[in-house]
Amino acid sequence: MEISDDPNDDLDGVVRGLAAQLRRLRDRRIAWVPGPTPAPVTAPVTAVAAAVAPPSRARLSLAQVREELGECTRCKLAPTRKNIVFGVGNPDAELVFIGEAPGSNEDIQGEPFVGDAGQLLTKMIGAMGFRREDVYIMNILKCRPPGNRNPEADEIESCEPFLKKQLASLRPKIIVALGKFAAAWLVGKPDAAISSLRGRFHSYEGIKVMPTYHPAYLLRTPSAKRMVWDDLQLVMVELGKKPPA
Repeated sequence: MEISDDPNDDLDGVVRGLAAQLRRLRDRRIAWVPGPTPAPVTAPVTAVAAAVAPPSRARLSLAQVREELGECTRCKLAPTRKNIVFGVGNPDAELVFIGEAPGSNEDIQGEPFVGDAGQLLTKMIGAMGFRREDVYIMNILKCRPPGNRNPEADEIESCEPFLKKQLASLRPKIIVALGKFAAAWLVGKPDAAISSLRGRFHSYEGIKVMPTYHPAYLLRTPSAKRMVWDDLQLVMVELGKKPPA
């Protein structure tokens, strides 16, 4: 091979080589200089969040809540009770009645409001146009305090998680809170008198709450029945039921 002494010859050769390479790349449809890398196509933020978010926990049935409660020993009432009084009624009830604690009859039978106060509550429910089995009935506490004393704050705090789970399962429209302790705790005013709370709606866990007097109080003070009936009529109107004339 003869090597030229003229540097222009070498330059011409390089140019010709580059031109040939460009023609080959063009024929193969390959871009000589790559363009900017396109941004990756991504799903909308909401879709991505939905894809990676853990599934929400399905609401528990009342039976599952009762199973989780078990033979509860979470507070100091366990050693003196006979039975846990969980609740009774329609698992799809739009109306729930919540008292404060089981009494002696309830402790024996394991069902809320079965004594004299319970019989009066059944009549109140009937006057509203419901049957007892249409609604759900329970207490703030699941165990009877010794001697029917008032519930104590630490006992209520132990029971409240299960109360919330019951309500999450039931998803009622309205709670009727029976008596000072149930009403004051549910509306977040533990020192309030029932007389200052009744007659208007409050809220607990996003559910409307109507505080009123406990049936046991009505047995001792029949003159308060008129006020309770006024409260229950407000509940009926809220539920779309026409109060009797």
